[in-house]
Amino acid sequence: MITPDSDIVFQSYGRCCNQDAFFVDFYDRFMGKSDEIRNLFRATDMSAQRHLLRNGIMQLVLHARGMPATKLKALGESHSRTGYNIEPRWYSLWFDALLETLAKFDPQFNNDIEQSWRRAIEPGISIIRDSY
Repeated sequence: MITPDSDIVFQSYGRCCNQDAFFVDFYDRFMGKSDEIRNLFRATDMSAQRHLLRNGIMQLVLHARGMPATKLKALGESHSRTGYNIEPRWYSLWFDALLETLAKFDPQFNNDIEQSWRRAIEPGISIIRDSY
């Protein structure tokens, strides 16, 4: 079901995701949050990783618009302790980096849009994080 928040988020992401610099800037911000996080990406093909990020954010947006959680659950499994071992505490840093990057790249970004992102996307992040 499309809600006002999910529609706002869909439009906001659309204003950002066609700029490759958005994804580069996101990872600069995210990896800057901790040495542990930076070390996770030490041997990573960042071009491929940015493509995965583009898709992952879209899956969160689509879930907020009513799509089943199937792909988010699979993402959660791949990021769980038996997969990439992405610790639950890092998801808040990931989301902070996303919001900071959105604020830079979405020319319409404001507090109302930030709150829409929080309400629309946090449930999907919880699905991923709770798979740990």
